[in-house]
Amino acid sequence: MDMQVTHAPLVADHRRRLILFLFLMTAMFMATLDNQIVSTALPTIVGEFGHLERFGWIGSAYLLALSASMPVYGKLGDLFGRKYVMMTAIAIFTVGSAVCGLAVSMNTLIAARVLQGLGGGGILVSIFAVNADLFEPRERARYQSYSSLVLMASGAIGPVLGGTMSDLFGWRSIFLVNVPIGFIVLTGLALMLPYRKPARKPKIDYAGALLLALTTTSIVLAADGTELFGSLLSPQCLGIIAFGAFCALAWVFVERRAPEPIVPMTLFRNPTFGLLLIISVTSGAVAIGMVNYFALFLQTTTGLSPSMAGLLFILLTGGIVCGSLSAGRLISARGRYKPFAIASAACSTIAFATLAQVHAGTPIVFIGALMLLHGIGIGLAQQVPVIGVQNAAARGDVGAATGAVTLSRMGGASIAISIYGAIIAAKLSNIGLSIPGVANIEELTPKMMAALPEATRESVANAYASAFSPLFMTAAAICFLGLLTAIILKNVQLPSAAKKLDSQAAAHAAE
Repeated sequence: MDMQVTHAPLVADHRRRLILFLFLMTAMFMATLDNQIVSTALPTIVGEFGHLERFGWIGSAYLLALSASMPVYGKLGDLFGRKYVMMTAIAIFTVGSAVCGLAVSMNTLIAARVLQGLGGGGILVSIFAVNADLFEPRERARYQSYSSLVLMASGAIGPVLGGTMSDLFGWRSIFLVNVPIGFIVLTGLALMLPYRKPARKPKIDYAGALLLALTTTSIVLAADGTELFGSLLSPQCLGIIAFGAFCALAWVFVERRAPEPIVPMTLFRNPTFGLLLIISVTSGAVAIGMVNYFALFLQTTTGLSPSMAGLLFILLTGGIVCGSLSAGRLISARGRYKPFAIASAACSTIAFATLAQVHAGTPIVFIGALMLLHGIGIGLAQQVPVIGVQNAAARGDVGAATGAVTLSRMGGASIAISIYGAIIAAKLSNIGLSIPGVANIEELTPKMMAALPEATRESVANAYASAFSPLFMTAAAICFLGLLTAIILKNVQLPSAAKKLDSQAAAHAAE
């Protein structure tokens, strides 16, 4: 008895459904934009507050809270109904945005980013669930593709918008703009989205969600151990590593016994699932995790303003769109995803290995070409982990498998951001004092850099370029790990639509 699939859409009137969909896409745009829009403004924020060593935490605090809250929100929607869970998530995100815009220190900003992430996770999960209530399966596929376009648009517009707003109205405006938008979306959903009482009461795996969040947080803190505790071998850092290992083991133990686990352990019986998760982690590390560092690199080594640096991100996003559209069509036509996983990792490995050799005077056109190559690399395999795990998982585990890919991608980004931040901070702390006329290299905003004498500006640019070289080599090593994993993957032939329908009909008959 599969009553959930066959029920009538939540809203009968087509026009009202479209207006609601528009509100949902605005909320999604707001939540996904927030990681990208901050990137080009970050050097200005660091210039105001200092604490370059905590630069990465502005991104990773948001992503950590986002990924930790996502598994719980899906079940809460099933338990209490989508409407109020979705509205709560938007309210939390809006309050978090207001606190970010009014932040008085780096620590306040990081704490407010956690609050934003707790709301953002709920927005991203609830949107797909509400779409499932609003549209019938065939219609839904079309609207989900519009959601993907919104995700791509936020990646394209974010850095440009963040840089421009930072230049014109100050960095606080990029957070405060969410407040009126959040209020409008909340009002629209309150008035127009009907409340549907959930038909079933799921068992929420709170213990699994908490242990998974603690494990990921421990890895991120350990990766940042040099900056936080002075050394990776300090007692505090070793304690965090031990705590993380304990949480990971406890999580496996809990998931094996949970009635409705976040990630069913049976998925790992298929080696393809584990390999695709590794690809997803490496992809998150270099696709999402690198955004903020590209912005810092462009503004410190080339002297570009925040808005000009944002414009250069169009090449990166253009590459992602081209790669993604090409791969989507070819995978659909040929039914094989392994070649795209290999091509993707190879493109990004070459791009980062070359970027590691870049010095302060390198032409911007050359850097732009490398960003385009990396963008094409990201795009080629953007859909691969999702398509792969959905094909590898049993029908009842497809949702959990897709969620695991999203979590691993966000987790990979959070961990990588901390590693990159530790590399930059360690390198700059060694050379920051040796530049005449610069008291503290970390407190230089792009505007202050532009006002420096030519020789001093060149010294600062070279200092940053030498700090970024090991960071890009680390990213190249992560991409190379993704390449090796992609080579090991089985060259699976995806079933055609007709075969899939036959197998689904057989499964229904068996039930």
